[in-house]
Amino acid sequence: MADSPRFIDGYLLYLLARASSVASAEFHEEVRRRGYNVSNWRVLAALKGSGGQTVGELATICLANQPAMSKTVERLVRQGLVERRADSNDRRRVNVNLSEDGERAVDELIEAARAHQQRLVEAIGAHETETLIAALHRVIERSGEG
Repeated sequence: MADSPRFIDGYLLYLLARASSVASAEFHEEVRRRGYNVSNWRVLAALKGSGGQTVGELATICLANQPAMSKTVERLVRQGLVERRADSNDRRRVNVNLSEDGERAVDELIEAARAHQQRLVEAIGAHETETLIAALHRVIERSGEG
């Protein structure tokens, strides 16, 4: 990329954001076709296998601010996809958990996400994908959020 006159063509942060946008667009359309929005998908996916998360934890995981996450969680509660439960170890802490309907919904979405990811892996290559995933984990860990 050193031969490119444009800085942005070799700028890592731009390339990460652009690749994410391009790779996500097709799957996000699938999410919408199934009657969910991207925020709902992110929350449901974050809760799968987690044993529950607080709204603040979900906001961090889902790349959202806490007020927006509170609204998303409230919508999901009304739809019967998640439930709020007091933490058994700390009654002041309230966890958000998948309901039975939420489990079914997220399982279908995860199946679609895995199929979409497999198409990306086939386009990139398995070895390159593993290398990319490891590198992204290192970037996240370096930030202190990993």
